[in-house]
Amino acid sequence: MDSCVCAALCARDHDAAAVHVSYGQRTEERERRAFLAICDRLRIHDRLIVRNEALRAIGGSALTDDRIAVPEAAAQIGHSIPVTYVPFRNAHFLSVAVSWAEVLGADKVYIGAVQQDSSGYPDCRPEYYRAFNEAVRAGTREGHIEIVTPLIGLRKAEIVRLGLELGAPFDLTWSCYAREDVACGVCESCVLRLRAFAAARTPDPIAYVPNVVTR
Repeated sequence: MDSCVCAALCARDHDAAAVHVSYGQRTEERERRAFLAICDRLRIHDRLIVRNEALRAIGGSALTDDRIAVPEAAAQIGHSIPVTYVPFRNAHFLSVAVSWAEVLGADKVYIGAVQQDSSGYPDCRPEYYRAFNEAVRAGTREGHIEIVTPLIGLRKAEIVRLGLELGAPFDLTWSCYAREDVACGVCESCVLRLRAFAAARTPDPIAYVPNVVTR
């Protein structure tokens, strides 16, 4: 959901290209389909799809290790780093995106990282992106590529409202950590999403397991 709004924002202001990384996550096929459909809707034609084998091999996360169950969300989310955290995942994503940006001659890399109303992943903190930008400046040919995080300080409901203003295709997005047919409605990602749409007073357009109640 956040990546979709970020993509819509970028496509509004720039000639956008889009990157998708499959990394052995439980819902990788469903996420790939969402990526392609969102790009079609937003008319983003320049796309890069890559596969990262390292994160699945490393494991240590409920998203990449089938031996670790995806937990239901607790009443309070974000007070500790959950088992769905994929160790240093966004660094892998950003490295691909920055490498491609150098080839394309792009000067900005947008990522839909969010700190507010989130699961508390350490690679979604503003200081992480400030540090990563320093590494990009030091480690690229021209040193002018910037990582941009336009959503990082927004509440989830604000992201929903922004997406509605931009015409972001929420109906094509996928947030569930556990399922690929219909969203489970009880993992942290589903619960945060449901809360956001409820707070924004607009219906979530994707399908959930029947009788799921927003918590």
